[in-house]
Amino acid sequence: MSTASPQQHTFQAEVKQLLDIVIHSLYTDKEIFVRELVSNASDALEKMRLKELTESDVFEKGKALEITIITDEENKTLTIADSGIGMTEEELVRNLGTIAHSGTKAFLQAMKEKGEAGPEVIGQFGVGFYSAFMAADRVEVYTRSWEPGAPGLKWESDGQGGYTIEPVEDVARGSKMVLHLKDETFAKKSKVEELLKKYSNFVSFPILVEGERVNTVGAIWLKSKNEVSKEEYAEFYKFIGHAWDEPFYTMHFSADAPITINALLFTPGENNERFGMGQMEPGVALYCKKVLIDPKPKGLLPEWLRFLKGVIDSADLPLNISRESMQDSALVRKLNQLITKRFLKFLEKQAADEPEKFREFHEKFGRFLKEGIATSYEHQEALAGLLRFESSMTEAGTLTSFADYNTRAKEEQKEIYYLTGPSREVIESGPYLEAFKARGLEVAFFTDPVDSYVLQSLPEFAGKTLVAADRAEIELDDLSDEKEKLGEAEAKSLTEWLQEKLGGKVASVNVGKRLVESPVVALTPKDSLNPQMRAMMKSMGQEMPEEKPTLEINAGHGLVKKLSSLKDSDPELAEAIGVQLADQALLAAGLVENPQAVAARMNALLERVIK
Repeated sequence: MSTASPQQHTFQAEVKQLLDIVIHSLYTDKEIFVRELVSNASDALEKMRLKELTESDVFEKGKALEITIITDEENKTLTIADSGIGMTEEELVRNLGTIAHSGTKAFLQAMKEKGEAGPEVIGQFGVGFYSAFMAADRVEVYTRSWEPGAPGLKWESDGQGGYTIEPVEDVARGSKMVLHLKDETFAKKSKVEELLKKYSNFVSFPILVEGERVNTVGAIWLKSKNEVSKEEYAEFYKFIGHAWDEPFYTMHFSADAPITINALLFTPGENNERFGMGQMEPGVALYCKKVLIDPKPKGLLPEWLRFLKGVIDSADLPLNISRESMQDSALVRKLNQLITKRFLKFLEKQAADEPEKFREFHEKFGRFLKEGIATSYEHQEALAGLLRFESSMTEAGTLTSFADYNTRAKEEQKEIYYLTGPSREVIESGPYLEAFKARGLEVAFFTDPVDSYVLQSLPEFAGKTLVAADRAEIELDDLSDEKEKLGEAEAKSLTEWLQEKLGGKVASVNVGKRLVESPVVALTPKDSLNPQMRAMMKSMGQEMPEEKPTLEINAGHGLVKKLSSLKDSDPELAEAIGVQLADQALLAAGLVENPQAVAARMNALLERVIK
């Protein structure tokens, strides 16, 4: 009951305009008001917890520190109460009558001046309370300060011109807000519970809705790693990631510099993208002192880490007054860099400690690492170090890495050679590998369809240049070869004749030292598109640049030597064979757009030579 007439107060200058900004512009989603009011209640409880430790005389000392919420659909009200520090009349005027004055901020400043450690509080600005007017057309606040003898007070406003304050009896310590809602949406118990679990699930103090606690999962990311069991990690992963599987990897760390951060990240048990289930949504949420800031913050992590689930919590976030968007995008970039580097270091350690488990990770999530190589230049080296592949010096099914490749490379070797293809078998059966094997040079095999694009984005690793083994400009040492070869004059005559007969299909025909067992090979220029890139561009309807390869012939191959003789004795048949050899080389290089025509010419040639 009121013991005196309500005292009328006017909001500070321009408050109506500011309220209008808060209600219609500052917050992008009306439901945020629940988070703001619960955060304020949590602040009040944290302050009260500290007061009980530092003050001997406290009103209702020992009372349970909790937040109580009551919904009333019939009367369209939502009540949020806390047993926290409460407010005096002066504090009501200062905190609720003045836009952007923060009781929390002032409290922290006072604690700092007294030389005491401040409490773990959430808000740093004073407009969270006014978000209530987004959903309510009238708000009542019942409050009583922690100080013994302080009176109970009632603050009331419609968010328009001003507010009233009057003393009331039978008010418990803390603050109780009664929101008279514009509609019954936020008076539904199920809706309020949904919002609490979404935004405030990790608030330190119990949140009771109609007597039932809703925040039952703890903020384990703030604990030390040795305080959390494997089972607790798995339970939290399933909760935060809305998952049913078990986490594959768990990374839990904290840092104080350059910014304060606590992070708990999970790699899922499976990559759903590889089963055609669509692109995964980012699953790492951003928190500030256990209060959700954004469930899917843009730019917090690079796009290629979208498979991660978990929480990043930073107490250093300089938020705007709505807590919904960052004032300082540089901090987001700093978080991005810090978390990404830590995760890549984590993967590097996992690869070293448990290579077989990492191989399973690479099989499931390697595509994301490759996406990172193509899109994140600053992380290329670290990501490239995590790639796994077969090579000409590994057994089929045995994977290696660029670092391991370099340990086997020749002392003077400045390149890492690689070939792409649909399978190891196809690569090994082609003409490009034989020159390298004959010289003891290792060639990495890449068989994922995206590898060609990725490798074109990766110029080097650990100071060694990545070079496709089918490029024309590669210079290799001479081999001691006892095979009888065409003489210089014969070879020159054959290459000139063959280039003429090919009618511009190739840039030139040369005698090379690439080949050991094959008769001819088509070598592409350094900057030319590989077959996979050409196929992708063609499928996108893009015009293909004209690329003419160099054709190298093996002057010691029996077929080439017979062709040299045949061009003089039977020029017509020699031309058919020469063109067919060139077409097959171009086909192997992925430069033939009509393979059926090559097969048809082969059939005609066979019919001609078989009597």
